[in-house]
Amino acid sequence: MEQTGARGENKVARVLALGAAQIVGWGSSTYLPAVIAAPASKDLGLSPGMFFGAFSLALVTMACAGPAIGRYIDRNGGRRVLLSSNFVLAAGLLLLSQASGGIALYAAWCVMGLGMAMGLYDAIFAALVAQHAKAASRLIVGVSLVGGFASTVGWPASTWVIEHWGWRSCCQAWAVAHLLIAAPVYWRLVPPGRAEPSIKPAAHPSASANAAMPPGSRARELGLLCIFSGATAFVTSAMAVHLPALLLAKGATFGQAVFAGVLLGPAQVVARLVEFGLTQRLKIHPLTTARLATALHPVACVSLGLFGMASGSGPLFSVLHGAGNGMISVARGVLPLALFGASGYGAVTGRLAVFGRTAQAFAPIAFALVLTQYGPGAALCLSGALSMVALLALLRLRSGPIHAR
Repeated sequence: MEQTGARGENKVARVLALGAAQIVGWGSSTYLPAVIAAPASKDLGLSPGMFFGAFSLALVTMACAGPAIGRYIDRNGGRRVLLSSNFVLAAGLLLLSQASGGIALYAAWCVMGLGMAMGLYDAIFAALVAQHAKAASRLIVGVSLVGGFASTVGWPASTWVIEHWGWRSCCQAWAVAHLLIAAPVYWRLVPPGRAEPSIKPAAHPSASANAAMPPGSRARELGLLCIFSGATAFVTSAMAVHLPALLLAKGATFGQAVFAGVLLGPAQVVARLVEFGLTQRLKIHPLTTARLATALHPVACVSLGLFGMASGSGPLFSVLHGAGNGMISVARGVLPLALFGASGYGAVTGRLAVFGRTAQAFAPIAFALVLTQYGPGAALCLSGALSMVALLALLRLRSGPIHAR
C-alpha cells in the first residue's frame, strides 16, 4: 500500500510540475499579447493591428510546424521537443524584448510560433500518449487542470511587471522563467524516447476498431474534428486576446474587465474537474462533455448581448466561456485518443492543429476588425455562430465502432 501511495504522490507531483511548465508556456506566449500590445505598439510606433499581425504570424508558424512535430513525437517521444521549446521560446522572448521596429517584431514572433508548436498542449499531450498510450487520458486532464491557471497567473503577473519595469522587461522575465522553471521540469519528468507497447498493436481494442473502420468513415470523422478544432480555436484565440476589450465595449469599467478576465482561469479549472468526475465516475464519453462545453459559449454570448454589463453579465460571460473553453482544451487532447486510439496520435493532433492554429492566426485580426467596425454585438454574433458550427460538427460525430475500448 505504501508503494502504491508513493506512486500516486509521484504522479500528482508530476502533473503539478508539468502543469506549472504549461502555465509558463501559455502565459509567455498566447496570453502575452493581450497585455503588451498597447505599450509595445506605442513604443514601436505601430498600430495595434500591425502588432496582432505579428502574433498571427506566430500562429501560422505554429500551424505549419505542428504536423511534423507530432510525427516526431510519435516516433521518438517528447523530451527533446519539449525541452527545446523552452530555449526557442526564451530566444523569441529575448528577441521580442529587443525589437526596435516592425521587422524585428515579426521575426521575434515567428521564432515564438515555432516554440509554441514545440511546447504547448498539442506537444505535451502527444508526449504523454507516446509514453502511456490510452492511460495518458487522465494525465492529459491533470495537466490541463493546472495549465488552466495560465490566464489567472499570466495576465496579472505580466501586468505587474509592465507597470513597474515595462513591457520589454516583462518579455525578459518570461524568458528567464522558461530556463529556470519549465526546462528543468521537462528534463526531469519527461522520459527520453517512447514506451514500447506491452501488446501487439492489433490486439489493442482501439487500434483494432480503428483498423476496421472504412477509410471514408475515418476521413469523415477526422473532417468533422477539423471543423470543431478550427471553429473553437478561433473563439479561444479571439477571447484570449480581446476579452477585456469586448467587455469594455459593452460598458464595463477597466476594473470590471480585469476582474472578469481573472475569473477565466478558475472557471476553466473547475469545469475540467467536473468533466473529470463525470467521465471517470459516470463513464460519460468525452464526446458528450465536448458537446456540452461547446454549447456554453453561445449561451454566454446571448447573456452578454441581451443584458450587457447589467446584473453581473460580464463575469457570467467570462465564467461560461472559461468553463466551456477549459473543457474544450481537454477535448482537443482526449477526443482524438478516444476516437482513433494511441497509434499515430501525434500525427492526428498535428493535422488537427493545422486547422486550429490557422483559425487562431486569423482570429485576433478578424475579431478586432468586427469589434471596431461593427461593434460588440456583431463580434458576439461571430463568436457565437462559430461555436454553433463546432457544436453541429460534434453532433454529427458517431459513437460507433471506433469508440470501442
